[in-house]
Amino acid sequence: MRNTVIFPHEAVFYQSATVTSQTKEIWFVLHGYGQLAQYFIRKFKAISTDNRVIIAPGGLSRFYLDGFSGRVGSTWMTKEERLLDIDNYIKYLNSVADEILQEASNDIKITLLGFSQGSATVCRWVEKLTFPFDRLILHSGAFPPDIDFTGLGDKLKAKEVFMLRGNEDEFINEERKKDQRSLIEKLSVDVKEIEFEGKHDIHIDSLKQIIGH
Repeated sequence: MRNTVIFPHEAVFYQSATVTSQTKEIWFVLHGYGQLAQYFIRKFKAISTDNRVIIAPGGLSRFYLDGFSGRVGSTWMTKEERLLDIDNYIKYLNSVADEILQEASNDIKITLLGFSQGSATVCRWVEKLTFPFDRLILHSGAFPPDIDFTGLGDKLKAKEVFMLRGNEDEFINEERKKDQRSLIEKLSVDVKEIEFEGKHDIHIDSLKQIIGH
């Protein structure tokens, strides 16, 4: 007989600087499968400033990347107890945001970025968001096909939405691009696509391009 239990859970997140009432931008960045937040946040060093603070939450499930020791990675969810994992990470992400935004000004500009597996994660978070944001970036990832597209589309109206992908990304092919175009049509929002020269990794020049947009 399957049962569930609710219990207090403590989890970490990382930030590039302290958020104050003078901070102008906050970026919440969600890593991909097998990554750790404390290393992922370093990829944004070139765009982090005192006025632009990067916040990197981490997947709640950690595991050894190879065997039973050595390097550790994390994941946002697996197919096992999938809906429970989604519910848990949304609660966690909301708690991180509540902690951070209480120190921010009311006119703070908020960017939500998901990389690879983090793209689906950030979309599911956006669908449930209760606070305003300005920009969504899916980097080397995709909209999940099982999301409520009406609800997500409503949340993305009048927002900046970007999709970034490398022209040598081994996880993205023409069939996947076609599938994404079909999903974007369901959203009925303007999605700006940026293709860069590179593979499956954060492309900081493309992010600088978006910042200057």
